[in-house]
Amino acid sequence: MEDELSITTLIATAGFAAGLIFGATANKTNFCTMGAVSDMVFMGESNRFRAWMLAIAVAILGSQALQVAGQVELSESIYLSSNLGWLGAIVGGLLFGFGMTMAGGCGNKTLVRIGGGNLKSIVVFMVMGIFAYMTLRGLIGLARLELEKTNINLAETSKLETSSMVEMVARLMNAETESIRLAMALIIGGAMLVYIFKSAEFRASPPDMAAGIIIGLLVPAGWWITGVLGYDDFEPTQLASFTFISPTAETIQYLMTFTGSTINFGIATVGGVIAGSFLMAVSSKTFYIEAFTERSDMIRHLIGAAIMGVGGVLALGCTIGQGITGMSTLSFGSLIALLSILFGAVWGLRALEEDSVLGGLKAVFSRAD
Repeated sequence: MEDELSITTLIATAGFAAGLIFGATANKTNFCTMGAVSDMVFMGESNRFRAWMLAIAVAILGSQALQVAGQVELSESIYLSSNLGWLGAIVGGLLFGFGMTMAGGCGNKTLVRIGGGNLKSIVVFMVMGIFAYMTLRGLIGLARLELEKTNINLAETSKLETSSMVEMVARLMNAETESIRLAMALIIGGAMLVYIFKSAEFRASPPDMAAGIIIGLLVPAGWWITGVLGYDDFEPTQLASFTFISPTAETIQYLMTFTGSTINFGIATVGGVIAGSFLMAVSSKTFYIEAFTERSDMIRHLIGAAIMGVGGVLALGCTIGQGITGMSTLSFGSLIALLSILFGAVWGLRALEEDSVLGGLKAVFSRAD
């Protein structure tokens, strides 16, 4: 029992430390997926988007290197199940992408803003976590279970053990999966790096490069913490890395039922990101208390948070959970979710630009004089 407790504490401590680095980095460099998409859509600027892509490329190369070295078995993660939830990835991704534009940022950005003094993000955090838990184990879970009936069992239909794109390509080439893993990682990661560093403007932006590299490296670090540091012959820790939707729900539950709950990697990283962002905001003198200024702003954030919570669970992750961590496993389901999140984000940004969402909210919630 003492050994188990020490392993749990060790993983939580390491997860909190990794979260500190994540939060401080994201705060200092303004690393934000929604902001990256917004820059591309409205201003044609790609630096933050390339930073996000750099994080994905680094995460892929680092995570696949751990797999090749025999340090972790990525097929044990939730992203490489043989049960492909394609519809959940699409519907959840669209909802999450749309919701994060309404709420002013994704799950990661919400935590970073809390650390920076944003009271609006505390509201988003609470509502997002509650709706995520409702989708995991509550009332909305019934709809999730219905959606999961459309899942494709790859083991039955295609004789595939996982939803890994490496395994799919290996099957087409009639080759062993592990024999082409490193080559695929280098080709995909290398192609992304060529695109990323093709931009002279990006190469002249050290903060964006640092953000992509540091956050990208934290993903394989997460795999190592849970897969190597947390290894136990009798009760091995669930292999996991950075993701922020389900852990937000688990954090709220943990805070309410502390004496009857056990901390895990996800809960620890949530706390670490908030603390890291807070320390960076204070040290850089950017800490600032911000609250809602008008009713429509609060309503928009509440709706966005609820949609994010539901969508993030249906898609099995957020812009970090699926967009970086899931993609680091080269999961086909993660690719579907990532593209859906991006499409949903563009959809949401266009709706805000046209004021169709805010206009509808004002009409519904306006009071007669």
